[in-house]
Amino acid sequence: MTPLQAAVLGVIQGVTEFLPISSSAHLILTSRWLGWQDQGLHFDMAANSGSLLALIAYFREDLRTLLGAWMESLSALRSRSKSGKTGEMSDEARLVWLLGIATLPVAVVGFLGQDLVASAARSALLIATTSILFGLLLGVADRVSPERRSLDLAQIGFKAALIIGAAQALALIPGTSRSGMTITAALFLGFSRSAAARFALLLAIPVGLLVGAKDLADMAAGGLLREELPALGIGFALSAVAAYLVIGWLLRWVREHTLTGFVAYRIVLGLAIIALLTR
Repeated sequence: MTPLQAAVLGVIQGVTEFLPISSSAHLILTSRWLGWQDQGLHFDMAANSGSLLALIAYFREDLRTLLGAWMESLSALRSRSKSGKTGEMSDEARLVWLLGIATLPVAVVGFLGQDLVASAARSALLIATTSILFGLLLGVADRVSPERRSLDLAQIGFKAALIIGAAQALALIPGTSRSGMTITAALFLGFSRSAAARFALLLAIPVGLLVGAKDLADMAAGGLLREELPALGIGFALSAVAAYLVIGWLLRWVREHTLTGFVAYRIVLGLAIIALLTR
């Protein structure tokens, strides 16, 4: 992989990872359209790690608060088990537990369906189809009963977390978009755009850690060549910078705008892929 290829794919990964437009689809299609060899597991891991680092850096204060509250909840649970008394859990600790619950479906589906995702699910026609269909679904969720979408993060419950997590599991199919599916499900459940986007981004952290752990194990089994390091470094750095900028922009955007632009982009992307396939 040349430095130019690493730079282009790193930026694409960072820009598209947290927007509801599917990063995997853009990476797969960019390599195919430009005639580049598949970037491979090692580059995917480096670029994904860059995006994850950006996410952790952006939410560092929130994460410090959430993890502190969660540790306190563990101590409180141990004390209650000894005393037999029950007590209230803070909103922050509760959110951490719900993020864990929402992560379970993608962990299970990812383990069971990894062979499908790695082969048949990477077809250009499937990417075009999922881009259009789930883009339209996002548009419907964004338009249906907007006056009722007033729930915030503190109002997410066990059932909602499980439903959002199940929707997220569909994003293992390229073209679907992990953030797109989580935001769509949250909107249908009555959450505001801001709450839906924020939960989707926070949920990307445990999912990213799981994916990173698996990729690291696969990389350790296959080995790493020294000549790969420059390209991996470029992909990691540019993905991190691009993702950090996009996260802040997205959270500002959803406070004042609809998601129509993302829906239109997904439809145009899907139609363009189909047009290229039928030429």
